[in-house]
Amino acid sequence: MSNIVKKAGLVFVGVITGVMLSLNFSAIAKRDSTEVMHPLPIEELRTFAQVFGRIKSDYVESVEDKRLITEAINGMLVGLDPHSSYLDKDEYKELQIGTHGEFGGLGIQVTMEDGLVKVISPIEDTPAFRAGIQTGDLIVKLDDTAVKGMSLTEAIKLMRGKPDTSITITIIREGEKEPLVFTLVRDIIKIQSVKSKLIEPGYAYIRITQFQEHTGENLAKAIKTLFSESTESMKGLILDLRNDPGGLLNGAVAVSSAFLPENALVVYTEGRTADAKMRLHANPEYYLRGHGKDYLLGLPSEIKTVPMITLVNGGSASASEIVAGALQDHKRSIVMGSQTFGKGSVQTVLPLGNDTAIKLTTALYYTPNGHSIQATGITPDILDESENDDQRLRESDLNRHISNGKKGEKKTETDTTAEEASKPKKETSKKNTGPIEFGSEEDQLLIQAMNYFKGVTTDSLKKKDSETGG
Repeated sequence: MSNIVKKAGLVFVGVITGVMLSLNFSAIAKRDSTEVMHPLPIEELRTFAQVFGRIKSDYVESVEDKRLITEAINGMLVGLDPHSSYLDKDEYKELQIGTHGEFGGLGIQVTMEDGLVKVISPIEDTPAFRAGIQTGDLIVKLDDTAVKGMSLTEAIKLMRGKPDTSITITIIREGEKEPLVFTLVRDIIKIQSVKSKLIEPGYAYIRITQFQEHTGENLAKAIKTLFSESTESMKGLILDLRNDPGGLLNGAVAVSSAFLPENALVVYTEGRTADAKMRLHANPEYYLRGHGKDYLLGLPSEIKTVPMITLVNGGSASASEIVAGALQDHKRSIVMGSQTFGKGSVQTVLPLGNDTAIKLTTALYYTPNGHSIQATGITPDILDESENDDQRLRESDLNRHISNGKKGEKKTETDTTAEEASKPKKETSKKNTGPIEFGSEEDQLLIQAMNYFKGVTTDSLKKKDSETGG
């Protein structure tokens, strides 16, 4: 038997080496011809093949080759950073669903860490949001099924389902001694990416909940409506990006372009390949997809000069951090709130064929003034000390997160296991009144922003030190 395993291992090394050589040559052909080709790790490949052979011959039950290879690819990518992953056919579809803005489920933005599901942010006006699910919650059980060992796609499939059907989820929350149990009723999740209203004559409020395919167009419509409905000239505009988990890059460029001068630098990226080095400006070629009409044409000229405050918090991530950073660096808007999430890496989807692909981190985002968003986020000009935002999950809390190489990055380790969730706590979903709705009369940061416009000082607000990068 050992001879068979050895022979199978050698054959497998040969096959894998051949595949990797072809992939390596293909990748290098697209790069600078002066780049040195690194030799393949033959010894490590031999070890990999030996493990493959042992599983095939000795594992307690038969395992398909396809499954073993897929799991090996998954492990390779998941081991890099929290955002690189292998995309099967179903996960390809998930990408499309997120950008079009409607699906059935609970309304939770999630990620996978150490085999468990972590909540990035609940989506407004959804069952999860109304029940009181919070950023950083660790989902350990869906109904009676433990999450440990599932893929992220499998967990999402269990959470989604037909409207009016219920699911019980068990979570671990920092600061709680025992797990919390929520029973949620699924609903059609329609994400309205842009919400707007006049707070009072001359003061406008725009909230962006997520950067989708039509966010730029919807923002343009909202701006035109607000300016036409105001009975007074516009004195102030509040852009609310709190708990906005991000989305499409071109949407972030479009939103920034609505407020910035033409051709102003919005964001740039740095990576190892030429394709990973981009400079995106406030120009239609960087936010329009295809050759459609520029929806930002015809906006009121005052939109470029009206005093602005941008609200952020620990749930503001990725595309929302790009917008906040661009407006801050160009001194177009005061940024108010708490430190943002710090998701400053670029993921590129690279097709592999058969409707599969890999999502690979290929670059890092930088604000116009050269500030790396990765693992540090955007520091507000005015910090809201009334909000206890230090307990939020952030990029720097994720295992294997990419460092930005600069001082000031928070490094923490979490060591929560599924076993700690074995004892459920009493039902909480019925007693939880849910978080304060952003933009409502109870929204204290919005009240503080309006007071700031009117020159009213608030003790809970603190301007950042002049030396702090912005």
